[in-house]
Amino acid sequence: MFSVTSAVTFIVVLAVLVGIHEFGHYIVARMCGIQVETFSLGFGPKIFSKKIGPTEYCISIIPLGGYVRMLGDDPNEEIPEEERARSFLSQPVRKKIAVVIAGPAFNLLMAFVIFWGVFMVGLPVLSPVVGEIQEDSAAKQAGLQAEDRVLSIEGKAITEWEEIRSTLQEKGGSTLNFVIERSGDQLALEITPKKKESTNVFGDPETLWLIGILPEGEQFTRRYNPMTAFILGAERTIDMTVLNVVGIMKMIQGKISSDNIGGPILIAQIAGQQASQGFLNILLFVAVLSINLGIINLFPIPILDGGHLVFFIIEGIIGRPLSIKKREIAQQVGLFLIVSLMVFAFYNDIMRFFVKPG
Repeated sequence: MFSVTSAVTFIVVLAVLVGIHEFGHYIVARMCGIQVETFSLGFGPKIFSKKIGPTEYCISIIPLGGYVRMLGDDPNEEIPEEERARSFLSQPVRKKIAVVIAGPAFNLLMAFVIFWGVFMVGLPVLSPVVGEIQEDSAAKQAGLQAEDRVLSIEGKAITEWEEIRSTLQEKGGSTLNFVIERSGDQLALEITPKKKESTNVFGDPETLWLIGILPEGEQFTRRYNPMTAFILGAERTIDMTVLNVVGIMKMIQGKISSDNIGGPILIAQIAGQQASQGFLNILLFVAVLSINLGIINLFPIPILDGGHLVFFIIEGIIGRPLSIKKREIAQQVGLFLIVSLMVFAFYNDIMRFFVKPG
């Protein structure tokens, strides 16, 4: 259930995600002429520290996060006049917004780079070879048999299993001309998909068009040239980002159970499972988590990047920063919300893994 592999993989994955996120803040701050005083992976007591120039680079004992401390990022801090040009809060609003957005942006960029690379290296995909055929299905009635290879549908070449599913959905309930290969011979079949009402991952109704077949399981590696992989990587990043945002909104609306919220134990468990299935799976898991981390950090909750973003947008509108008192109250509310969410996620983890059902 929970192993040393899970724990080690979790720590490594989290360190990479946090490192990329904080590096985004760090590098954009440096580009904006802001002095970075501390770059830390983890919270709490430091277990490693090295100062290079004005910046202290450290690894801290609690691996559940990290931080970048910049000169003058505390509104209560007194900054000498000669150092204000390099302090964070003395910068124009546009620079402060750029620094805040950089962390989540680098998480999304990291996911894109991973997807891009994976599409170039190659992904295992299912061949369009029929395995099981359901009784009384459209495929059975049309004469489709196990081990038939689908070559085309309505003149469109089929090279992988997913293309069968997407073509059926695209064409709706129309009668479709299939060209298949059976024992070296090519045959033409007409198949009319059957309609099935279902629900998607968010519980919303959707219409499926099915012919009642399952894949045989044969796989091959599909690789793409750099430009095609670039486009596919961008599309996958956008799709996963939208999926995450919609999922979170559905959960806020109560359309998805909050029992789906998981904490570090669940993440570690999944990380261990992905590690056992190979490096490619770990990379894809990191990409998905990176998108999730970037989106969550953009939530308009004080102490998160999104909360700071709201503060600076308000500052840009009214022409002055919010008062220290208002910011402190907002930070306390934000801290309460985040701690409550973490406690709830940890509770879900315990119930999920340590309490046996029934």
